[in-house]
Order: sequence, then C-alpha cells, then structure tokens
Amino acid sequence: MAFRVGAPGTGPAPAGTGPAPAWRRACAGPAAALARLMQVTTQPSPSPPPAADPDFVPADLGRRFGALVIDWILCLLASGLFASPTRDAWAPVLVLILLYGVFLGLFAQTPGMYLTRIRCVDWTDGGRIGLLRALLRGVLLALVVPALLMDQHRRGLHDRLTGSVVTPVPR
Repeated sequence: MAFRVGAPGTGPAPAGTGPAPAWRRACAGPAAALARLMQVTTQPSPSPPPAADPDFVPADLGRRFGALVIDWILCLLASGLFASPTRDAWAPVLVLILLYGVFLGLFAQTPGMYLTRIRCVDWTDGGRIGLLRALLRGVLLALVVPALLMDQHRRGLHDRLTGSVVTPVPR
C-alpha cells in the first residue's frame, strides 16, 4: 500500500502540494474570519499605567506586609545555607536585597508578592522596573525608614525614589 502526500489520514500536506486539510477548509469561511475578529476586539484593553489612571487603587498594606513576611522567612532559610542568620545579621538582609533585585527586576513579583497577589510595577508605564531599580528598591527597603513614609497612593519613599508602585494583580 503506497501513501501519497496529502492523502486522508497521513497528516496535513505541505504547503502548495495538494488540497488543504479539513481543519483549514473549515476555518477559512467568512464566519471564521468574523469569529477571529471578534476574539481580538472583545479582549479587554490593557489597563492604563498607574500614574495616568484616575481610578488607580494601590495594593493594601495587609497584602504588602504579608508578602514581606513571606519573603523574609525565605531569606532567613536561604541565608542559613551559607551563614548563621542569628550570628550574621547581614546575611538575610543581603539575600532580601538580591531577592528583590532579581525577582522584581525580571518578574515584577517576589515569591511573597506572588502568594499575596500583588506586584511591583513602573509608576509611569506599568511595566517591570528592571534589575538596577529593583536592586535600589531592595537596598532602600532594607533601610526600613523609607517604607514608613507613604503618599496618598501608598508609595513609600523607596517606591518614589525608584519610580515604582505596588498594585494588586489584575484578575
């Protein structure tokens, strides 16, 4: 029994070598084109950046504190791998700064933020803040005092100096 390219049951034919597969013929009608157009146009538009959104609601303090506690516990565990957190107080702080730098810079969330459903984004465009600004934010957060000085958008001094804001994760 010989198989020919594009024969039923042998898979889709290479482009230009025979009839189009059934799935492609079924999707090629005007109804399919309209359905694809409807999918694109009915998806919600991306939200405006926090600085330009008059209805902006920052993440509540309970979630922020919960995320910090989770991250701090992870930092204590991680620093225990190379130092004694009870004897070397600098070790968990260093891990916290690095954790914030890597996770906020690359993913806009630390593990604690992920679990509490918040994220740290750029104030002006709503995107990630990048590695350098995330490291700076971690250093300023480790100083504790900047986090206590907040504005009406619950942006601490460390957020304002790095141009960031903590927002709830959109559902």
